Amino acid sequence: MVRSPLSLTSKAMATNPSLVVLGFRRQIVYHLHFWALVAVLPLVMVQWEQGHLLLSALLALFCVNAVLVIVCLRWWKFYFLQGWPFVLLAILSSTYSTVINGHAGLYWAYPAAAAVFFLLPLRSAIACNALFVVTMSVVSFQRFPEADFWRITFSLGLTCIFALIFAWLVGRLKEELVQIATTDPLTGCLNRSQLADMLNSQIQMRERYERVSSIVLLDLDYFKDINDRWGHVTGDRVLKEISARMKARLRESDKMFRIGGEEFMLVLPETRQREAEQLTQQLLINIASSPLIDNIMATASAGVTEVKKGDTWSTWLNRADQALYQAKHRGRNCLVGGQEPIQASATIVSPAS
Repeated sequence: MVRSPLSLTSKAMATNPSLVVLGFRRQIVYHLHFWALVAVLPLVMVQWEQGHLLLSALLALFCVNAVLVIVCLRWWKFYFLQGWPFVLLAILSSTYSTVINGHAGLYWAYPAAAAVFFLLPLRSAIACNALFVVTMSVVSFQRFPEADFWRITFSLGLTCIFALIFAWLVGRLKEELVQIATTDPLTGCLNRSQLADMLNSQIQMRERYERVSSIVLLDLDYFKDINDRWGHVTGDRVLKEISARMKARLRESDKMFRIGGEEFMLVLPETRQREAEQLTQQLLINIASSPLIDNIMATASAGVTEVKKGDTWSTWLNRADQALYQAKHRGRNCLVGGQEPIQASATIVSPAS
């Protein structure tokens, strides 16, 4: 059994579903190139000894590309030329081998066609394999009896269709698994799995391009009272309503996370502290000014902070957490940021009243 050097050893990759999927795809690419190299390398000498110098050269280039891909993935985690050399050389080699070797070359067309769907984006793979099937049909029509021509055309076409369906279903499955792993099932917000990556990307924008972002930590006040009085099902409905109200006010580029039971975090790209505080005050007023469900009123507190030079994601988040703690300590239904605490101008009604 070959042990891949691309196993997910990083803690970040182990907790970030998107990186796990990327690592899974690299595993597929690595093993396809490794086992193709093992199978094709002896054929270079075989075709050379048979006097098929052009085919031997094509196979040698295929092997060189496989080695480059394996080396780049192993040491630099870089996918060399994104699979195109493998696809083009595999198609050329199997087509030309069929021309000069007959059925002996034809057998290589089937694994080549299947591999295309796992190395290229789906639309590119469909186009490549459609052209491949047409080319092989023309070669088969000229090279083999008519009965063989029809068998080859339909069998190769069906192989492509089956591989297409499988690759499409695997792609859909990966997308759905990432969606499930990164989304809070109750509110539809993002969960903590991508939090560090999201904050780090905003920190990099600050360091490289002076593009400032802000984050908001927002926590519902006295949420335990809602659960105790009306039950957890009602509490869940309250959380869904609050998240829906906030999402309606956010831009498409803003990201909303649920990071605790009743605690949310907003990542606001291209937003300075003052603008983030203005938005947060509007959100607090929106939450407190009208019943959430069944005449249940609630308020929230928030901490707002802008990213600073030299921040790590943990120091940035900790600063927002300290601001939220101060907002709770100073009476709730307010926000604390770079300025003095700002009170939400809405009537506060205790959920327990």
